[in-house]
Amino acid sequence: MENPPSKRAGSTRRTFLSASAVTAVTAPLLAGPALGDAGHGLGSQPGRPVTRQRPGKDLRDLLGEIDRDRLEATVMRLTRFGTRHTLSSQDDPERGIGAATAWVHGQMQAYAALSGGRMTVERQSFVQPVSPRIPVPTTITNVIATLRGDASPERVYVVTGHLDSRVTDVMNATGDAPGADDDASGVAVVLELARVFASRHTEATVVFAVVSGEEQGLYGSAYMARQMKAAGADVQGMFSNDIVGASSAWDGTRPDPHTVRLFVEGVPTTETPAEASIRQSVGGENDGPSRQLARFVQDVAENESTDMNVRVIWRRDRYLRGSDHISFLQQGYPAARFTEPRENFDHEHQDVRVENGKQFGDLPEFVDFGYLARVAKVNGATLWSLAQGPGTPKNLKILAAVLTNDTTLTWDRGTEPDLAGYEVVWRETTSPDWTQVLDVGDVTSVTIDIAKDNVQFGLRAVDRGGHRSPVAFPRVST
Repeated sequence: MENPPSKRAGSTRRTFLSASAVTAVTAPLLAGPALGDAGHGLGSQPGRPVTRQRPGKDLRDLLGEIDRDRLEATVMRLTRFGTRHTLSSQDDPERGIGAATAWVHGQMQAYAALSGGRMTVERQSFVQPVSPRIPVPTTITNVIATLRGDASPERVYVVTGHLDSRVTDVMNATGDAPGADDDASGVAVVLELARVFASRHTEATVVFAVVSGEEQGLYGSAYMARQMKAAGADVQGMFSNDIVGASSAWDGTRPDPHTVRLFVEGVPTTETPAEASIRQSVGGENDGPSRQLARFVQDVAENESTDMNVRVIWRRDRYLRGSDHISFLQQGYPAARFTEPRENFDHEHQDVRVENGKQFGDLPEFVDFGYLARVAKVNGATLWSLAQGPGTPKNLKILAAVLTNDTTLTWDRGTEPDLAGYEVVWRETTSPDWTQVLDVGDVTSVTIDIAKDNVQFGLRAVDRGGHRSPVAFPRVST
C-alpha cells in the first residue's frame, strides 16, 4: 500500500532536493558510468518519494494460513495448566511450568516434522542462581525452534513469547495463574508462526522461541541472548510478543481493534561514550537499529493482508515494565516489543477473583482471538519479509573528514546471492520516517549533491525479487 502523500512524499518540494549531480564509485570489478551521467533520467531531482512494499503472493498465502481457531486452542490449553509460574512444579504431568514446557516442546516438534529437516527444536535449560525473585537455584527452560535459511543461514531473526505466568504476588507459585493474555497470547503467536513457516523455505534463519522466567526478571531470554552473542550469531532483528491478545480498553470499549503497539528504543542500550559524543554533535537519537526495524515493520506489515496499523512508540518499553526484547538490546541486537493498544491492568498480574461485581484475573474470556490473529499476521508479514529479503547493509559510513557541500556514503557489499543493489534514503531531520529514495545500483560508495548537514541519510539493500532490507544508519567517518 502506497503511503499517503502527506506522510511520505511531503518533502519533494524542499530546496535540498534540487541538486543535480550524483556520482557513484563502484566496488572492484563493478566499474560503470556515474549515476550523474546523461541517460539515467535523474533530471534535477535525484530522488523519488518513498512508497510501501507490497505483499507478494507467497506472503499473502502464508498469512492466509494463520488460523484464529488454532490460536484460541493454544491459549485455552495453556490456561489449563493452572499456573505456569517459574517456581511452580517441574515434574507434575498436569500442572505447572514443567507440564506446560513439555506441551510446547511437543507442539514445536510436530511442526518441525513438516520442515524436511530444516527446523530443529531444543529445550534450552540452565540453572538460575539465587537472585531477586528466585529464592533457590531453579532450572529455567526455553523451547527454541530454529528454521535454517537456505541462502543466508548466518543471518538470524528471532520472535519470542514468554511461557511463565503470575498473580498479584510475584512469588506465589501455587495459586491459579492462567496467564491468558500475559502471555499465552504471545506464545500462541510464536507457535502459530512456527507452524506456518515450517513447511516453507526462507533465505535467512528464523528462530521461534518460547522463553521462561520473564516475570521473575527476564532470565530465560537473557540466557538465550547471551548464548547467541557468545556464538557470534548475526541477529538482525528480534521481536517480543508480550500481552498481544486483547483489543478492549480498561473501560470495556474497543477503540483500537486494528492497532498494535510496537515499542522501540532510540539511543541504543549499548551505546559507547565515543558513539554518544558523535551523536550529541550530529544527531541520530531517532535512528538506532531498533528504530529502523520499527520503520521496516510499518513498511511491510500495514496493508490489507494484515488489516492492522502499527503504532510505533518511541520508548524502550512502558512505565515500570519491561519485556524480553530488552535482553537482546543488552547484547547489542536490534529488538522491539509488540503489545496490545490499551492494556487493562485488572486482567494482568492479578489474583483471579470478583470484587464489587468486577472480575479480576488474566482469563481467556478477555482475549479477542480475531485481534490475536491479526497480530500474528503482523509478525508473519514482518518475519517473512525480513527472511526473504536482503540483510541490513553493514559498515555504512558517512565521510566527514573535510568540509564539503555534498555527501559521500560507503559500505560493505552484502553476500546474498540474489543481491541486486542499494537504495539511498533520506529525510528532513524533523521527519519521523524516510521520505526520499534513490536507486544507486550495485555499488559500495556514492556521492550525492545534498548537504549532509541538512538531512538524515540511510541505506537499504534490494534483491532481484524487489525485496528491501531495513535501513542502515551511517556511522561518521573522520
